[in-house]
Amino acid sequence: MKHLPTTIACTLLLACGSSGEGNPDLGDLGDLGSRGDMFVGDPDLAPPERRTDWVQIIGTGQSLSVGADGNPVLSVQQPYHNLKLLDTGPDPKYPLDGGGVLSLVPLVELIRPPLPGYTDGQYPGNIAGETPHTSMANQITAISMTNSGKDYVSLHTVVGWSGHPIIDIDKAGGKRAYPGTLSETRTFKKMANAAGKTFAVGAVILTHGESDTDNATYEKQVYQLFQDYNADLKAITGQKEDVPILLSQQSTFPNTQIPSLSTQAEWRLSVDHPGQILCVGPKYQYHYADDHVHFDAANYIRLGEKYAQVYYQAVVRGQPWKPLQPSQSGATLAGAVIAVPMDVPVPPLSWDENITPPHQTVHVEWKNGRGFEVSDSKGPLAIDSVKIVSQNDKQSVEIHLAKAPTGTGLVVRYAMTSDADGYQGGTGNGRRGQLRDSDTFAGVDAQKLTCAVTQRATAVTCPNALSARSQWDGVEGTGVAAGTLIASKQSDSALTLSQPFQGNSGMVELSFHHDQHNYLIQFEIAVP
Repeated sequence: MKHLPTTIACTLLLACGSSGEGNPDLGDLGDLGSRGDMFVGDPDLAPPERRTDWVQIIGTGQSLSVGADGNPVLSVQQPYHNLKLLDTGPDPKYPLDGGGVLSLVPLVELIRPPLPGYTDGQYPGNIAGETPHTSMANQITAISMTNSGKDYVSLHTVVGWSGHPIIDIDKAGGKRAYPGTLSETRTFKKMANAAGKTFAVGAVILTHGESDTDNATYEKQVYQLFQDYNADLKAITGQKEDVPILLSQQSTFPNTQIPSLSTQAEWRLSVDHPGQILCVGPKYQYHYADDHVHFDAANYIRLGEKYAQVYYQAVVRGQPWKPLQPSQSGATLAGAVIAVPMDVPVPPLSWDENITPPHQTVHVEWKNGRGFEVSDSKGPLAIDSVKIVSQNDKQSVEIHLAKAPTGTGLVVRYAMTSDADGYQGGTGNGRRGQLRDSDTFAGVDAQKLTCAVTQRATAVTCPNALSARSQWDGVEGTGVAAGTLIASKQSDSALTLSQPFQGNSGMVELSFHHDQHNYLIQFEIAVP
């Protein structure tokens, strides 16, 4: 399967372009061509002819969908022509009947400021900080400009509700998220008609699942959300194409050590409904805010770029997408060895040694599993080792147990069990694993900075320049060892590298970008 291009950015898009709240010039696209040199594109990845002028992308979910803890925001300027809706009419703004004084303005964060008259966190008073949407929009446009020379204009609607389960954001629940979506879609459609633009809905982005960790019907409810959105959105736009849901697994709930039903369902949805529901991957590999549940602004941008990467492949190019996941051929047992064939977006598989292995002091039967967990009816089974195996262009992971299983109901899990109670996202006790692919994609966050370094030291100083950088970002430059990351960030001026700087001391230019490898999804599968 072909994949998205490796991209190398040389400018931080967050810091260029226009940021005004006025109406953008939608007709002049000539200036965008100069941004094509930011990426090393593959001509074979040129998308088909664009079908629509304006494409709506809908974001729903709970706190991670609306940017909780994502402050101060970073995406404050719009370098392309991506848009959002602005209501300058009387309060309460953004009424569900489509009223208000509405206009299209450049897509920047915050998506909407705090609004008088809305006190319960529902749409439209739902935005908390940096959402994944502006970075997603800009990443889609950047890839499109590189691979086809064409603009890609997306209009973003964000309707999620922090802390609320699927029944509060779906159609049947009768709350404001779902009708808020339809209201904005109708408005966009009217504006497109008035401007002589074609219009369609491209996708729904679902960043959700924390409040449904014990919900055994979650998969069914999310698929019903897909069906309802498709029926109602197509009735508004007249489009024939499906509106897929792109979702990411929640990796922090529950606040106990047991596995999450919604996390498993978020993967199974993509397996059971291919092309309609697309799982972009897990979120255990992200850097979390101090509450170990939410992200800082930089990691919402990282998530938006991953959504964009998958959206471009699956929706713009119409190509199949699978995350790094167990193959549907299924796991097999031979004596004390379990083989798990893998679907790998960008081979080869690799162990990420920068993620510390889980289960070193708790659930120690799995301490050698690098995130894999094995149990049967007699309880947890000790893992001696795990090994990546390549054969005939296929890759799998072999799990070598201490002894052959003797119980029934043998299962393999991955990154499903935490090592402590409480919320543990991004900590050494969190649900996590070390397996990833070799995708070298670098997004629109990529940035070159002049920093002070010392030979054979890991401390780096980049005065007042690191607001967009995060732990686990890749670092490159003369004197930087291959595979070096930001091990920690102390401030907007200081960080620590994962490996000592090998060049001469002084001021050097370093390149930074968010890690966009595809990490193995969290799962539980039966072993026959």
